[in-house]
Amino acid sequence: MKLRPHTMKLTEKTFTLLKNFANINNSILVKKGNQLRTISVAKNILAEASISEEFPRDFAIYDLNQFLNGLVLHQDPEMDFKEQSYLTIREGRRRVKYFYADPKVIISPPEKDIVLPSDDVSFKLGSENLTSLLKAAAVYQLPDLSAVGEAGVVKLLARDKKNDTSNEFAIVVGETDKKFTFNFKVENIKIIHGSYDISISSKLLAKFSNKDYNLKYFIALEPDSTFE
Repeated sequence: MKLRPHTMKLTEKTFTLLKNFANINNSILVKKGNQLRTISVAKNILAEASISEEFPRDFAIYDLNQFLNGLVLHQDPEMDFKEQSYLTIREGRRRVKYFYADPKVIISPPEKDIVLPSDDVSFKLGSENLTSLLKAAAVYQLPDLSAVGEAGVVKLLARDKKNDTSNEFAIVVGETDKKFTFNFKVENIKIIHGSYDISISSKLLAKFSNKDYNLKYFIALEPDSTFE
């Protein structure tokens, strides 16, 4: 059945993206078209993705998790964006009227596209290694994730950089002729499970690119990062 111009359905892939974006910021301003973007309240994580659906209008949602949990109440919901102040979620005889938030109360990304200031270090991170790093950080209660270049290799370390005797979990992810220590907070690695191309700028910003989701995250580094 062909949908009307002001109606749409979410694919499972887009639903997964929105669940992830809700972990970054539980409010979102969705723009007309096929781009989704969000930014954390602290403005240290920005995510953007291209999706297969086309949203027919701009709208804001204050509690994204609540909205997505509401969609789960249905098996195959259709969203109708005809009204100015709310959308209608429909399935069979069921109807849910969901009111939009005021866009002014939503912390949303800048209109201008984010560009990495420089590409000083690049490497690939497979899904298994990503999972292992984040699991190790949780098991050993390690707050820091560091990309370290020394002795010709790039290592990713889950560690507590303030504690010299803390447990440390390391994975070699590439080769380098440079020396650096780029530090992240584990709590800022709010990315979808998968494989990533990672580029890091010595200007304290990193880009994580996931081709499966046509998705990019820009994540701020900690100020004690070093690059020689």
